[in-house]
Amino acid sequence: MLSYIAHRRACQAKQRERRERIQNLPPIYHEPLSPADKSILAQPASQIVAGVQAGTLSPSDVLAAYGKKALKAHAATNCLTEVLIAPAEEWAKTCNTQGPLAGMAVSLKDTAAIPGFDSCIGYSAWVGKPLRKESALVRLLRDAGAVPFVKTNVPITLLSFESTNDVFGTTTNPHGKDYTPGGSTGGEAALLAYGGSRLGIGTDVAGSVRAPAHYAGVYTIKASMGRFLKTGNPTSMPGQEGVPAVYSPMTRTLEDLEMFWKAIMSMEPWNYDHSVLSIPWREVHLPEAKDIRWGVMYSDGVVAASPACFRALKLVTSTLVAHGHQVVIAEPPSPYEGLKIASQLLLADGGKTCIKPMRSGESNDPGVREAIAMFRVPRFIKKLYAWYLRYIRRDEVYAGLIEVWHEKTVPEYLALVARREAYREYWFEWMRKEGLDFILTVPNALPAVPHGGMKEGFKACGYTFLFNLLDYSAGVLPVTHVDKDLDAIGKVKGSNAIEAGQYSMYDAQKMHGLPVGVQVVGKRLEEEKVLEGMKLIERLLREDGKGYPLLHVDD
Repeated sequence: MLSYIAHRRACQAKQRERRERIQNLPPIYHEPLSPADKSILAQPASQIVAGVQAGTLSPSDVLAAYGKKALKAHAATNCLTEVLIAPAEEWAKTCNTQGPLAGMAVSLKDTAAIPGFDSCIGYSAWVGKPLRKESALVRLLRDAGAVPFVKTNVPITLLSFESTNDVFGTTTNPHGKDYTPGGSTGGEAALLAYGGSRLGIGTDVAGSVRAPAHYAGVYTIKASMGRFLKTGNPTSMPGQEGVPAVYSPMTRTLEDLEMFWKAIMSMEPWNYDHSVLSIPWREVHLPEAKDIRWGVMYSDGVVAASPACFRALKLVTSTLVAHGHQVVIAEPPSPYEGLKIASQLLLADGGKTCIKPMRSGESNDPGVREAIAMFRVPRFIKKLYAWYLRYIRRDEVYAGLIEVWHEKTVPEYLALVARREAYREYWFEWMRKEGLDFILTVPNALPAVPHGGMKEGFKACGYTFLFNLLDYSAGVLPVTHVDKDLDAIGKVKGSNAIEAGQYSMYDAQKMHGLPVGVQVVGKRLEEEKVLEGMKLIERLLREDGKGYPLLHVDD
């Protein structure tokens, strides 16, 4: 009872603090957007930075414009956690006006460590414990001239494609309030999609920047391990290295994404963070269309892509073919096997670490709650359940996952790491044999799911999780929207329990207008090449009159 009382008090205190920080801002932040504000918000990040460097644009004016818009985004979607605008006013006055991010307002996932502010990531026990040390990432951003101004919402445990917790509440999708903007970097995706930021930072361990980009209609490239800064930021699973989480940029436009990556790499991040490899940004020039080979992965072996997501993928592949590109069906080493390995590595501790900070009565994500419950079931009962699934329900896919769903001993964990390395080698040899430059696939089988959908959607993360296991560079760009007429489908039974659960949430009528993205995957440490692949796709779609229209909210 005492733990629950402390939990409720912490949540109330944190929400009151956030509310008061917003209310106590100078009057300008509560005024309507001025023509000058709208002009700033319409400019690409590179143009804003150029204006600050030239002295024709004030960092304080940039902050005011994005501060106003971010507060409007928050009022619409509940996307913010820490509101840093008050101290950011001072930071803007003293920022490096000649840096590669001069005067640019930058938003950050709640995990980012900023001295004097919490990074509670949804745990009420971590409320009121401001961090003392700046992370390597934040230090680099400041040195580059950026002005951190808000942090954004996440799911408790960080293990969900929905962003909700008792401390800050539920973040909604700006394209449809009944749907999630994704997770675990969902607050960031909602803010970017609404237009309350152009440049943001998130993390990804199973799709946590790519699913939100897909759900909310923004852009990202998940970095390979060692390419982007991460040291000094708190996390829900410290020490988890079986499938390492990576920090990665998210942006409102593809142009902004290229600018952001280049700006950060120009700061030599390996001089800020010991974990970053000394690899400067490399200019990549793709060969002629006929010499680029695209492999299309239509299924992850668990859940077939929904009509809306399949249509988006076909839109991209047909456009490439029409412009002379080689597009072949990819039949890689079993993606299902990858899901089995990755899921066991990520939760090798039985989920104990991520729920350890939770207090009595604290709400958990429905998918994580289900996973933890399964871990607690005795193994002999799980074996019986797997036998039932395999031989009575004829569901080999779910049975194969259930029977290995248990906490691992050290020898079992080491064996899994060995399997991971062997699996990576299989893919390496397959990619070389097939001569593939890129893999194209959906980021998830569904568009954005309704709130609470992770009870069914938690296990359906194979399209993104696979490339975390492989440590491949992988980007997502929005290409279309759900169409109630083109994407409708009757009731789907599903070939396994996971697929059935996913399709129980699919409703093209209700999902009409939600964004749909496509995932562009390269090999390990090929972020520059993936960016060029994304740029090529977007250019061809625009040339054909099929470019993606960004969400514009009139305020």
